[in-house]
Amino acid sequence: MARWTSLIDDMVAGRWTNPETGKPGTVPYKMVVIEERLDGAEADLVGKLGFRGRLAVVSDENTHGVMGARVEAALKKIATIDSVVLDHPHADEGTIALLQDRVRHADAVVAVGSGTINDLCKYVTAQDGRPYCVFATAPSMNGYTSTTASIAQANGLKLSKPAHAPKGVFIDLAVNAAAPTYLIASGFGDCLARSVAQVDCWLSKTIMGTSYSEVPFQLELADEAELMKRAAGLAKGDIEAVGYLHRVLTLCGFGVSFTGTTNHGSMGEHQISHYIDCFAGERHPGTLHGQQVGVASLTMARLQAKLLASDKAPVIHPTRIDEADMRRRFGADAAKICQAEMALKSFDAAGADKLNAKLEAIWPELRAELTEFTVPVQVMRDALAVAGGPTTAAELGLDVAFYREAVCHAREIRRRYSALDVAADAGILEAFAAGEG
Repeated sequence: MARWTSLIDDMVAGRWTNPETGKPGTVPYKMVVIEERLDGAEADLVGKLGFRGRLAVVSDENTHGVMGARVEAALKKIATIDSVVLDHPHADEGTIALLQDRVRHADAVVAVGSGTINDLCKYVTAQDGRPYCVFATAPSMNGYTSTTASIAQANGLKLSKPAHAPKGVFIDLAVNAAAPTYLIASGFGDCLARSVAQVDCWLSKTIMGTSYSEVPFQLELADEAELMKRAAGLAKGDIEAVGYLHRVLTLCGFGVSFTGTTNHGSMGEHQISHYIDCFAGERHPGTLHGQQVGVASLTMARLQAKLLASDKAPVIHPTRIDEADMRRRFGADAAKICQAEMALKSFDAAGADKLNAKLEAIWPELRAELTEFTVPVQVMRDALAVAGGPTTAAELGLDVAFYREAVCHAREIRRRYSALDVAADAGILEAFAAGEG
């Protein structure tokens, strides 16, 4: 039954037409299966991918008990199995080297887990072209179907690195609906980024001339509406609600196949979350990326609402880059990279004057266009709360002063242009950030 994979099946099979090109839109997956239960079907699913010989089944200390041992037992019918159980893994260069060694004899890799496990397996197998597939254990992020992996670098920065797609994505909704509430709410927090990321992407297109595609956003909208209606069910482990959550997460990941970037699901709100992960250090409360994105999405929604509330365009000043302060906060190596990123989206006096003239001329039209993408902040906040997600930095357990620092300086870590850049160059970001937390 294709109830949960309608549209998804058409896209995987190449039957879907990209409305922007008029040509069949293709995605690099052989199978995406979302069913209420997959118990007993694991060997058949993996076998249909052509996986044979020696398979490394990669899980962690939690997901091994949830589903990893079950997958290993099932796959022994079709292959020799190497059981790789990672101990509290992180998606960083050290763990990548460890995993490369532990799966070196495998013909293919089977990931059993969510964000970290999936990113590690995706990235490691992309280095030598070996295929991998993934059994999801929680709807905690939108990366199952993304062709990039978020990897922490030795210099402290977290980068979205090119990887490759899984051959198969297998989602047992009963397993995923039984995941801890905080994991499910984390995935919902990641989904909340759609509206604020769309505003940022349109701003970037208008101001910086970057590419913009409507397709990734349109793919999600119908299911996003159904998911928002069922937000309260997420906290109860309702399979219907979790099914819609996985559809939105899956379709968001598909968008990367058509744009080549993650921008449609990762703009200012993700920069704030990445700043927390990169630089909180001992102040990090151990929260998940999606939980942080949910809170940061509310922050971005408030900031965007503040900009759009005025019938006058923001007035941009020449960009100020405090290199000494960046070195203090980031360290010399990371600061050098961030300075280069900032240079790509900075305005001198002449550039600011030119932009101000443009904004003044187009502001009524631009303001209306951006408003069309927005979801009211209170609607977002209420949905996140009933889903069981934190809605403030304090609820994350994060030092509020550090969160305000993240809001002020997250724009420095990537060249992606967002409302954070507009507000900073307009001289209003610090005052806005002082009210967040």
